Amino acid sequence: MSAFDLSGLTASFGGERVLGPLALRVQPGEKVALVGKSGAGKSTLIRLIHERVGRASALVPQELGLVNALPVFHNVFMGRLDRHATWYSLLTLVRPFRADREAVRALLADLHLAEKLWTPAAALSGGQRQRVAIARALYRGAPLLLADEPVSALDGPMAHQVMALLRDRFETSVIALHDVDLALAYCNRIVGIQDGGIALDAGADRLSASDIMSLY
Repeated sequence: MSAFDLSGLTASFGGERVLGPLALRVQPGEKVALVGKSGAGKSTLIRLIHERVGRASALVPQELGLVNALPVFHNVFMGRLDRHATWYSLLTLVRPFRADREAVRALLADLHLAEKLWTPAAALSGGQRQRVAIARALYRGAPLLLADEPVSALDGPMAHQVMALLRDRFETSVIALHDVDLALAYCNRIVGIQDGGIALDAGADRLSASDIMSLY
């Protein structure tokens, strides 16, 4: 499932509503950028969508969710953990199968991390950790990507490389982005979040950066 049609999306914190209620429909092939200032509700919306679509998606959360004590290989392998029998996953902890090693290594090579295959996650820089989380999402092989600021720790050229990779590898995506230029360059639909609601929803080809900056 790469498309979804969700309604009644709402969230509250401390008894105060911070998002919604709102509805969001995404068609196959759409690359949706969620834009808006910090605290507008983008991360919350990504979380709510993931709760609804679950295993049909690949997730890159802002906190990344890496296990520091494990090497990069095992952190990426977790992208498919729920698809394997328990015995397979336990054996992989001790002696990974060659096919899995090669598949993970290939993804890491695309992200310029192949040499970090057996490096503990705790030893990685912030940008490297972010790319490992992206590799985990790619390894999952889901048609739908949900990502919360997936390139915030990457420099300009690497951010562009990763955004192009995500655009090409996933049929459909919903990505929360603070960088308006990246949103316009790599997404075909812009959804602006403001005060917990949808304040803008238009094709990227109909918008300029100045149209979006009013949300900030």
